[in-house]
Amino acid sequence: MFNNLSDKLDKAFHLLKGHGKITEINVADTLKEVRRALLDADVNFKIAKEFTSRVKEKAIGQNVLTTLQPGQLLVKIVKDELTELMGGTEVGINLSGNPSVILMSGLQGSGKTTFSGKLANFLKTKKGKKPLLVACDIYRPAAINQLHVVGDQIGVAVYSEPENKNAVQIALNALQHAKSNGFNVIIVDTAGRLAVDEEMMTEIANVHQALKPQETLFVVDSMTGQDAVNTAKAFNDRLNFDGVVLTKLDGDTRGGAALTIKSVVNKPIKFIGTGEKMEAIDVFYPSRMADRILGMGDVVSLVERAQEQFNEEEARKLQKKIAKNEFGFDDFLQQIQQIKKMGSMKDLMGMIPGVGKAIKDVDIPDDAFKHIEALIQSMTPKERSKPAIIDHKRKIRIANGAGRKVEEVNQLLKQFEQMSKMMKMMQGGQGKNLMRMMGGMK
Repeated sequence: MFNNLSDKLDKAFHLLKGHGKITEINVADTLKEVRRALLDADVNFKIAKEFTSRVKEKAIGQNVLTTLQPGQLLVKIVKDELTELMGGTEVGINLSGNPSVILMSGLQGSGKTTFSGKLANFLKTKKGKKPLLVACDIYRPAAINQLHVVGDQIGVAVYSEPENKNAVQIALNALQHAKSNGFNVIIVDTAGRLAVDEEMMTEIANVHQALKPQETLFVVDSMTGQDAVNTAKAFNDRLNFDGVVLTKLDGDTRGGAALTIKSVVNKPIKFIGTGEKMEAIDVFYPSRMADRILGMGDVVSLVERAQEQFNEEEARKLQKKIAKNEFGFDDFLQQIQQIKKMGSMKDLMGMIPGVGKAIKDVDIPDDAFKHIEALIQSMTPKERSKPAIIDHKRKIRIANGAGRKVEEVNQLLKQFEQMSKMMKMMQGGQGKNLMRMMGGMK
């Protein structure tokens, strides 16, 4: 996420290395490189210039604390300005209606239909809502089918009228259906085009007028850079939408859209899509995103994702098993499943300060645990609960059953033994505090 921008900013800050204080001369050289980095990320020239001017104004004349270096101080100022540029603080979604109506807008290919499903899953699992997905793309049968597939995948109902070519009528019928069947949120997936045109804008404006949604979201492909900002402005002029959704942030995005869309349309970024899975949706926190752009990681988001998967009761049971030396491969397999639900491995590791830069060129597949799962599933229940009984003969059978090598079984057993010892050692104060944190205890 923003690897190219992060690298260029890091090189710019290195220009201040060795200087005892910030001066107009050395900060000018650094900010010249910062401006180049922003322009390369497809940030509008005017916005990039205004950004560096504000940073320079705040940096000149600041006394550098004895605990800080000039480069560190400038990083802090840049971080604060990046945060403000992206909106300052997070903005929640409006769910005040009964049912609450959320209208999705955007161009074809922006990830609108997929994100509608992600949002429905988010509201269902994290907000306790009963959402209804509504198919209002009257031009592409594939879009209706796709929404039904997504709905089946996450266990959310989908309302569609494949033969009806009146988007406004479909939307109103869906609203009535939601009221009659106890749905408290409806998410309306509208038609997209390859480019903004009058017919498209008129249709979605009519749907908007008929539904009077509590929330209108503009979905934009973050990989399209400055074009995304221009499209957002065109949509906002007609719809006056409430917020922006940035999709495909896990791709090779330059970052221009995320950095400048707020300042152009004066509407907050509310959500981001970070992968293909239905769980790959995050609330947008400008400060956390600024941290990640500057290579500082995002520990808060990492802990929050962990807390969503590890509850208090599970943490307590796990602690007891470790204390009694009963932690087995079934427990290990369960931990793997929970980690996988947290998101892509590269995204998770990128949230750890300092790790993001180290792994930026490393390919970490989402199925990195696949061979481990295969080996564990090839074991008998007794072997999984008591790994100590696994002798050479059993190792050969386990390896053959998983289609792997015996050496990999040996490696897994060694790693499991080391991890078990480490977890046993963590039964002290710090370990218990970690268990409480993972369990979400206050």
